[in-house]
Amino acid sequence: MNVPKSEWPSSLDDKELEELDTYLRVHGREGDLMLDGVHGLLSAIAVGPLEVQPDEWLPEVLHDAFTDEDEGNRVLALLAKLNDSITAELDVEAYEPILGEIDTEEGPMLSAAGWCEGFSRGIDMRAALWETRLAEDPELMQLLGPVMALAVDEGVLQADAEFERLSDEEYDECLGQLPEVLAVVTAYWRDNVPTEKEIAAMATRPTDEEPPPRHRSGHWVH
Repeated sequence: MNVPKSEWPSSLDDKELEELDTYLRVHGREGDLMLDGVHGLLSAIAVGPLEVQPDEWLPEVLHDAFTDEDEGNRVLALLAKLNDSITAELDVEAYEPILGEIDTEEGPMLSAAGWCEGFSRGIDMRAALWETRLAEDPELMQLLGPVMALAVDEGVLQADAEFERLSDEEYDECLGQLPEVLAVVTAYWRDNVPTEKEIAAMATRPTDEEPPPRHRSGHWVH
C-alpha cells in the first residue's frame, strides 16, 4: 500500500512523546515499562489474536493513582492516542517501533530491550493462545523470528539452547524487519483465528501460573 505521507494517521508528535516519556520515567520504578516498553506492549496487543481492553493493559503501564486530575486525563489521552496510532500505522505501512538508547564506548546506540520486554508482556495478555499456537504451528514462530532473536540477544527471553549473540549488522537487520514482522503477524491471526478450543483453554488456565523466565536489560537515555 502506497499512502502519501500527508495521509498517514495522526501519531504522537515529538513534544507529546517527550511528555509521556517524562511522566513514565518520573513515576516509574525499576522493572516498570518506559515509553519504548509501552510501545512494544501495545504493538503486541495490536497484532495479537484477541482484543485486549484498556482496563487489562493499563495496570502494566500505570502503577500509582493520579494525584492531579488534569495530569491524569492528559496521560490517559496520550496513551489512548499512542494505542490507536499503532493499528492505524500498520494499516498504511507507516509503523516504526519506539526504541530506547544505551550508552556505549562508541556512543549512544539504539536498543530493542525495552520494546521487546513490552512486546513479551503484551503476548502474556493472551499467553495461552500464543503459546498453544507457537507450539503447534512453526509458521508463527518463524514469522516472529526477528523479535525472538532481539529478545534473546537482550536477555528479555531465555533461549532453550546456546545462543550466539547477534552481530551489530544482524541486530540492525532485525530492527529493520520489525514493521514487516508486525504486518505479517497481524495477517496470520486474521487468517488463522483462534478456535473455540483454544479460547476455552485460555479461560481455564490457572491465574497463578508462572510466566516464562525473563528480565529486562538496557535503559532509556536521551
